[in-house]
Amino acid sequence: MIIVTGAYGFIGSCLVQRLNEHGYRDIIVVDDFYKDKKEPNLTGKGVREWIHRDIFLTWFARSAKYVDCVLHLGARTDTTSKDKAIFDALNLNYSKDLWKICVRAGVPMIYASSAATYGNGSHGYNDDDAGLSILKPMNMYAESKHDFDLWALEQNSAPPKWAGLKFFNVYGPNEYHKARMASVVWHGYKQITATGTLKLFESHKKGIADGEQKRDFIYVKDITDICMHFMNHECSNGIYNAGTGQARSFLDLGKALFDALDLPAAIEFIPTPENIRNTYQYYTQAEISKLRSAGYQKEFTSLEDGVREYVRDFLIPGSYY
Repeated sequence: MIIVTGAYGFIGSCLVQRLNEHGYRDIIVVDDFYKDKKEPNLTGKGVREWIHRDIFLTWFARSAKYVDCVLHLGARTDTTSKDKAIFDALNLNYSKDLWKICVRAGVPMIYASSAATYGNGSHGYNDDDAGLSILKPMNMYAESKHDFDLWALEQNSAPPKWAGLKFFNVYGPNEYHKARMASVVWHGYKQITATGTLKLFESHKKGIADGEQKRDFIYVKDITDICMHFMNHECSNGIYNAGTGQARSFLDLGKALFDALDLPAAIEFIPTPENIRNTYQYYTQAEISKLRSAGYQKEFTSLEDGVREYVRDFLIPGSYY
């Protein structure tokens, strides 16, 4: 039996689908299932049982001996929220409680961390466990993820196998419900189909041209494959980057969108909003040598191929993965 928390959401639902494709159907899905706007994300998927997050820990404490692995993707992910109590409750303390049950029952735990923990990138993007304590996240979401990473590394008792995966900029199907927190690809598609143009943020940093802000964009199917790799293979316990290792510009992303729609590029630049300007990341690129040393050798989907598949197979028909 496999547990997927956050299974109603973007990445979690894609992970359930990927597990189904590999023959796994004995899956317990966990989330806040009162949010019916996410229901299509799990429609038609093969699962054993749906358990609300509020009662899941009690259930898990009783049933852990039947569980083979926990894939913990559930979290509050709003990077603009300043509600520390919510982040402490859902991202930090809930994860600690889940960890402790995994320790007692000897259940492997693979969980989602975030590249947002790297802050402004001044300390680089190296996932060496020993250097993570110097990182300075720039919002409360990232702080909660970073706090759990550090807590996990400090524990004398750990699950028999565990990994924290720092997800970089994930895009792909099943993010319709995320609205303003959806990927730039989703927002860009909506803008282009509505207006014929794509708006990108101006650069407010000397030496970086408009649109040349860069991110390590990773297609959601690659993320699910990384999760499954750690579930199915023996790897050193610790924190790992989950990115492609190649930063691409927002201009590259915009051009890929227009190409996927068979349209000439029409890009406008607008000022970055004041409320996020001081915490805006201008560059992220995962150092992935540790991931490769853990045996993950698959080639990553290129930005162009990922955007094309996402647009043509999912966004245009409005379908789900």
